[in-house]
Amino acid sequence: MSLWGKAWRVGISILIVCVCLIFMGNWWVVESTSGNIFSDYNLLPNNPVGLVLGTSSRLSNGSPNTFFDNRMETAAELYRLGKISHIIVSGDNRTKFYNEPMEMKKALIKLGVPDSVITLDYAGLRTLDSVIRSKEIFGQNHITIITQSFHSYRALFISQYYNIDAVALVINEPEQSPSLKVHVREYFARAKAILDLYILKTPPRHLGEKEPIEI
Repeated sequence: MSLWGKAWRVGISILIVCVCLIFMGNWWVVESTSGNIFSDYNLLPNNPVGLVLGTSSRLSNGSPNTFFDNRMETAAELYRLGKISHIIVSGDNRTKFYNEPMEMKKALIKLGVPDSVITLDYAGLRTLDSVIRSKEIFGQNHITIITQSFHSYRALFISQYYNIDAVALVINEPEQSPSLKVHVREYFARAKAILDLYILKTPPRHLGEKEPIEI
């Protein structure tokens, strides 16, 4: 067999192994966290703090992002029902022109959530950062994660690794259903989460001074 043929076989073998590892990793993330995902408000355990994971309020074409709207409406409803007493809005604020936490706060206030029970986390650049900071900066070991279903498995997986007692409320998927691109990206993100946690030991990009939330 030629050198090129051997290289081709090695390359295909590596690709197959990588694909298998990604599938196995996704199975692990989903199976290990599905028991902590709820779809019924009444069955959801009460937690002192809800962690809303950030997303843009607008799509790239300027239209409203229904994922954002659903997260805000769900967080407001959990507060109204007494399922949570305080809300951390954690998102990206890398430039003065893009401020996810402030947009989330404004939306929650419009929905009737008092300003006094909202904490802004400006350093939630990734899901990993948001989850770790909820414990290390804001002092929370029991949280309710608020996001879409496809995202909740990864957030809970990270929580479990850091010994955070977390549950998630699965939001009914809006008319803007996740595209194939979103699902594929999340598939790789779950595999990346395993790599970050168990191999690379990736820390949050920013920690800083502790700001414990007193409930």
